Amino acid sequence: MIVAIDGPAGSGKSTTARAVAKRLGFRHLDSGAFYRALVHAALEAGIAPEHWDDLDERTLDALGVNGRPGDEGFRLYIRDRDITHLLRSEEVNQRVSSIARVGAVRAWLLNHLRDAAPGVDLVADGRDIGTVVFPAAELKVFLVADPGERARRRLAERGVERPEETDMRAETARLLARDRQDSERAVAPLRRAPDAVEIDTTGLSFDEQVDRIIALVEERRG
Repeated sequence: MIVAIDGPAGSGKSTTARAVAKRLGFRHLDSGAFYRALVHAALEAGIAPEHWDDLDERTLDALGVNGRPGDEGFRLYIRDRDITHLLRSEEVNQRVSSIARVGAVRAWLLNHLRDAAPGVDLVADGRDIGTVVFPAAELKVFLVADPGERARRRLAERGVERPEETDMRAETARLLARDRQDSERAVAPLRRAPDAVEIDTTGLSFDEQVDRIIALVEERRG
């Protein structure tokens, strides 16, 4: 079974998907980690962001990025070097959207993400999981949340538990800019699949949003 969870940045996709997968005994696939790995690998290889539009399949293959099952999800490697712990740096954060809009990158990753699924119960999260990567997923969920709540969550991930108002405004502006980039890109824009169940997590506790998805999975499984 494949559960596809999509939504904008900061909506809680990855943490929710990871918890759902753990509860169900499924494997968790964080598609964003693969994009982050490509950002890190491209920068490490000396390929500047202004040249990412020129990336092709051969160049992407040469970067050596690959994902391997590990723990309850996947770990990311450059050839045989585990880089999972490097994927949340500010440098990577600032450039993920830039590489994700490149058509050649999305086409290259599509097969890698699908290769993770055969014969495995999977909870996958991202921005086009239910629309492009796994359009036949048995359950599609689209998470949304108030921009201010999304900003608070993002800052909390960085250890800022009591953010100043200026921090909140700046982070909210960054998230809304990312929303525009993701929604307006020419290739695989962020959008809700017609058959996806939308869940607004603004007023939900983490356990409540996980419980809602678990209930939907159990309903689909009969």
